[in-house]
Amino acid sequence: MSADTMRAVVQDGFGGPEVLRVERVPRPVPLPTEVLVRVHAAGINPVDWKTRGGTGMAGLLGEPPFTLGWDVSGVVEEVGFGVTTLKAGDEVYGMPWFPRVANAYAEYVTAPARQWARKPATIDHVHAAAVPLAALTAWQAVVDTAHVTAGQRVLITAAAGGVGHFAVQFARHLGAHVIATASAARHPWLKELGANESVDYTATRFEDAVKDVDVVIDLVGDAHDSTSTRSLKVLRPGGLLVAIPAGVSPELAQAAEAAGVRVTPFLVEPDGAALTAIAGLIDAGEVAVEVEETFPLEQAGAAHARGEAGRTRGKLVLTVTN
Repeated sequence: MSADTMRAVVQDGFGGPEVLRVERVPRPVPLPTEVLVRVHAAGINPVDWKTRGGTGMAGLLGEPPFTLGWDVSGVVEEVGFGVTTLKAGDEVYGMPWFPRVANAYAEYVTAPARQWARKPATIDHVHAAAVPLAALTAWQAVVDTAHVTAGQRVLITAAAGGVGHFAVQFARHLGAHVIATASAARHPWLKELGANESVDYTATRFEDAVKDVDVVIDLVGDAHDSTSTRSLKVLRPGGLLVAIPAGVSPELAQAAEAAGVRVTPFLVEPDGAALTAIAGLIDAGEVAVEVEETFPLEQAGAAHARGEAGRTRGKLVLTVTN
């Protein structure tokens, strides 16, 4: 095979998992300030299969063909002019370019050097690839947006998922009293991660079991059983709802104002500095990374089907390069 090409998962149209296929495409070349990373593993996120089907970030990416994926762990192969923070051979991880196309489901990726961070030393590339988008979402919601502090009561919905299991750990690290929603089978694991209380959403309406909350990190949204709107009922006066999956509708904003609480939309951004801080917590044993299953690059469609089926504990990851 030519050194100028690489394997990548490509889709020519929107649709189900069957639209994903592996092709040989031109290998990217780093521009000034960029690095070329050889991808060892690529994380899979709900935004991936939503975009594949025509929602998610499809409106920003435009019409196919394109390559999905934003989570990467790998090794720097080449650096562009001007890069001083990384060198060839460095193990890195990142969420480059989001929400623009990043082409993570491929053997090589290029992106600005400062959108990467050095991979946590205590975990392998598969687990590192599970971190960036989910952990940055949790970090930027809990730390940068909600400014969670010790002693606050924080409710996290869908706490056993990719973003949720990081949000539980970050809120716990900050000294918050963490309340998690998840099926009963996940409760012992969430307690290990730091949840002080767990509510079985399949048996109990969380608003009937929880009150006086300072912050809600809602990872479900109003499209599923009006979860964001129901979250307003558990907040203290002046409390904050961070509405992540679908943002804030005019109706939700009006309901929050009427209830005397605050609500904000949220979208994650690339953040190499935050990834460095997160790597420090992982290497210190403060944060664990959960990977439920891995798939080879050629089985990206099967991985999407698994993710869309729901009930994933932690993350799914594509293995790209040994």
